[in-house]
Amino acid sequence: MTSAHQEQQAPVRPTAQDEIAAAGSELIGGPIGRRALTGGSWWTPVRVVLLVMLGMFALGMVQKLPCYESGWFRGATSQYVHACYSDIPHLYTGRGFAADLTPYFDRIPQEISGGMEYLEYPVLTGVFMEVASWLTPQGGEMMQRQQIYWMVNAGMLMACAAVLVVCVARTHRRRPWDALLVALAPALALTATINWDLLAVSLTAASMLMWARSRPFASGVLLGLATAAKFYPFLLLGPLLVLCWRAGRWRAFGTALGGAVAAWLAVNLPIMLLAPEGWGKFYAFSQERNIDFGSFWLIISQRTGNPLEHANTYATLLVLLGCAAIALLALRAPRRPRFAQLAFLVIALFIVTNKVYSPQYVLWLIPLAVLARPRWRDFLIWQACEVMYYLGIWFYLAYTGSGDDHHGLPTEGYQFAIMIHLLGTLYLCAVVVRDILLPERDVVRLDGSDDPSGGVLDRAPDAFVLGSRTGRHPALPASQEQTVGWEPRTGSE
Repeated sequence: MTSAHQEQQAPVRPTAQDEIAAAGSELIGGPIGRRALTGGSWWTPVRVVLLVMLGMFALGMVQKLPCYESGWFRGATSQYVHACYSDIPHLYTGRGFAADLTPYFDRIPQEISGGMEYLEYPVLTGVFMEVASWLTPQGGEMMQRQQIYWMVNAGMLMACAAVLVVCVARTHRRRPWDALLVALAPALALTATINWDLLAVSLTAASMLMWARSRPFASGVLLGLATAAKFYPFLLLGPLLVLCWRAGRWRAFGTALGGAVAAWLAVNLPIMLLAPEGWGKFYAFSQERNIDFGSFWLIISQRTGNPLEHANTYATLLVLLGCAAIALLALRAPRRPRFAQLAFLVIALFIVTNKVYSPQYVLWLIPLAVLARPRWRDFLIWQACEVMYYLGIWFYLAYTGSGDDHHGLPTEGYQFAIMIHLLGTLYLCAVVVRDILLPERDVVRLDGSDDPSGGVLDRAPDAFVLGSRTGRHPALPASQEQTVGWEPRTGSE
């Protein structure tokens, strides 16, 4: 094997491409040298990022300590003032787990749930919550049981976080260090134990890894399971459809779609048939839910006094128009976009146009953002915006819950926090779109790669393109080192 080929197969060093990564590496001795021996050590990139993820997750748990000790149980606004709120201990009692009720089958009494008759979560998430309740002792004081329930869930979610970071590290074979962005993401540490979203996020990451390994059926099964835990992973079938259309890989898409449908039905069909009313609560609640925290719809409603009763219809139309624009972009781009790029854009579109944005929804985008645009500067700008929103919503709730004292962030301040979140997400979207239109600016393609997360799409020739085919690059032999039609760039942008 030639030295040039060995260098091509070696992991990409972020400190050689990214000025922010190089500056940050000074904390541990500076960038690694070109001739440093990186093989044969126990400290592989995957193990390092996994340990970092576990450490950051633990710090996130420590950040919840004021609430764990008293904030969740005493005081109207203590959990907001300390910015450590979590749904988990509240729903342990509020959704009947403490009373040993069976999700979807047993109706939750009004005095327990406050009006929610059945669990309003998808089936696989409900199973996750129920398993955690089985591991929580039934005896003792309720406060202690809620604390244990949160701790059990935190342990299970930590396992999901470990799966997530390993999958991201392995999706782009030559870029395992990009997963360090996921591990060090401050928004992940802050929001990981607010709710159960990490279950769906980890299954989605595993699905993308299987697609990158050219295993469409396994990818589809995992995507179906992710959709059984949260709705948003279903949207990734759209980018796969468009990319397989452009590459003519219909069989791979059909295989993935079949696996997704089969897995989703395997989880949902028993509950759908045996407890249809409880099963349908999630979908009815999502449809009927009013404008809520974090959305630009809330800003419009608060500023105009209009309740925007048809916001759900407006949001759906915006998503459809946005998806059409993304499909047009994918079919007209000078090179076929990478799967991760389109996946990020679709989920970001769904988040920006949705009628609610809970703080933990940032978890949906973190792995997609890292795979789509693994650049420390852009990622940290976006994360700073998300941390500001995270603090904004809790301080706003502290303000609205403190009565005449009004301690916290007023309505105008919270609206500003929402705008920061929206602008941060749109900024990252703009950078990704630029990379699609100017693929020579794409960080992942600097070394001559095509689509390392694309699986069967990687190096595939175009079968259908809108507009002129000028500049479209056909497939190249797998043995050819340079798979793109431009000169690779080095150094910082």
